Amino acid sequence: MVVEKRNPIPVKEAIERIVKQQSSMGTLTVSLNDSLGHILAEDIVATYDIPRFNKSPYDGFAIRSQDSAVANGQHRVEFKVIDHIGAGSVSNKIVGDHEAVRIMTGAQVPEGADAVVMFEQTIEQEDTFTIRKPFAKNENISLKGEETTTGDLVLKKGQTVNPGVIAVLATYGYTEVKVVKQPSVAVIATGSELLDVSDELEEGKIRNSNGPMIKALAEKIGLEVGVYRTQEDDLASGIQIVKEAMSEHDIVITTGGVSVGDFDYLPEIYKAIGAEVLFNKVAMRPGSVTTVAFAQGKYLFGLSGNPSACFTGFELFVKTAVRHMCGALEIYPQIIKATLMEDFTKANPFSRFIRAKATLTTAGATVVPSGFNKSGAVVAIAHANAMIMLPGGSRGFKAGHTVDVILTESNAYEEELTL
Repeated sequence: MVVEKRNPIPVKEAIERIVKQQSSMGTLTVSLNDSLGHILAEDIVATYDIPRFNKSPYDGFAIRSQDSAVANGQHRVEFKVIDHIGAGSVSNKIVGDHEAVRIMTGAQVPEGADAVVMFEQTIEQEDTFTIRKPFAKNENISLKGEETTTGDLVLKKGQTVNPGVIAVLATYGYTEVKVVKQPSVAVIATGSELLDVSDELEEGKIRNSNGPMIKALAEKIGLEVGVYRTQEDDLASGIQIVKEAMSEHDIVITTGGVSVGDFDYLPEIYKAIGAEVLFNKVAMRPGSVTTVAFAQGKYLFGLSGNPSACFTGFELFVKTAVRHMCGALEIYPQIIKATLMEDFTKANPFSRFIRAKATLTTAGATVVPSGFNKSGAVVAIAHANAMIMLPGGSRGFKAGHTVDVILTESNAYEEELTL
């Protein structure tokens, strides 16, 4: 077996090579209740105004603003209450001179009224109240169409369905929604040194942790996953199982077999199936030997056998490819700025990704490495909710420096901000 020479490319270029490929999924219609996490396959346009009518955002009294013009602390102005309405009810009274309608939050402002006085701004008696300040026209009123008007684009094709999107869809009566079909993923762990999770340990062997981890990472973002039998370091069987996985799934992820050792057959497998190798080395630590290929409109990811490198490859490259295939508007990793809370003195000839804990404080985001940070580390992953991203060519960072952080959890911060 000839050892292949590899030239590392920057992380940014690796990601751009992934998203340049023409790969897309079909669409399907799902119920509103099952749409969370999917990508919208069509624009959603407002079919009516929101609000649909002038309404009160508070509990209070609807009045004519002109009747409050002379109110002040020395001259309180009195109003007579002529009706009482709650949300969903409409008054049939027309508000006249120094009259008012008692109104609850969300109720339609009655005819004649053009301002709302909150209860706490009044002194009430039996069927009257007084106020000590003037109110402007439309004060404390949510105006018809002030949020959206009929025909407005309210949701864009490519948006991820989150709880807020579901609220908008429900508002417009969508019981079903057209979304992009999510890709299915094949997971194949490779290496003659691997044992199944349930196996007893043997000399020179380790249990397969990458396979279950990748399965969990894929399922966390809503993907259907097929797990294939662990592959020993054998070229013929490797070609066969990758072909089988490609016939059944949209993405094939292998872990291990991507370095330049005598038993790493992935380059030969890609050659045998006619895949175009997009890159086979990235200027990053960990995961420099991450390999990505493309064939028949499908991505093949060769992730490192080292757990932390494997995790990093999924977060950077697999997630990006999935969002690209689904036509998502936002396909790149989410990056924030945070203050490093302890020294990290290791030099970084390449971009370095460090498993970390991010915390939100009153002063902003802070971050600290989550523990042992070599590429083969496992335990540090379990205690991380983010990755610190240090640029190549840097000579380490001191506590107090501002660093870039990729959030790897949707509820990424370790602690909530106490207000």
